[in-house]
Amino acid sequence: MANTTTSNESTTNVNANFGKDDFTSVMALVGEYFHGLHQGDTKRLGAIFHADTFLKAPGLRRSLQDWLDAVATRPIPTQQTQSFNYKLLSVEIIKDQAVVKLECPLFDHAYVDFLGLLKEDGRWLIVNKMYTDLHTDLEGKV
Repeated sequence: MANTTTSNESTTNVNANFGKDDFTSVMALVGEYFHGLHQGDTKRLGAIFHADTFLKAPGLRRSLQDWLDAVATRPIPTQQTQSFNYKLLSVEIIKDQAVVKLECPLFDHAYVDFLGLLKEDGRWLIVNKMYTDLHTDLEGKV
């Protein structure tokens, strides 16, 4: 017996799965980001960022390499017995772009990260990171 699908069934199947694979891929990238931060794993982090990414915080701009160098020289949360309390606050995916908002508590900081992602050549990568520390006031004082 032949396997046939009407155009209505085909449309329904496509719509039912729309975005599911992208959501799964973005969530996997977020997991890599959390684990990379917590383990101080610059190789893991570098693999999920586009090479031309700049990281931005109030009064601070860093290239990806500058940030990875800073991660490599800071204490490692797992070795400091820091809890793994990272949280996904929101995610929005539209076609080939996504924005995720994350809570990233590290040491004495309460970072909120906004990551901009693009899907290029079938792969999601972080192309922008903006972040702030909720424990500092507007002038940057703790």
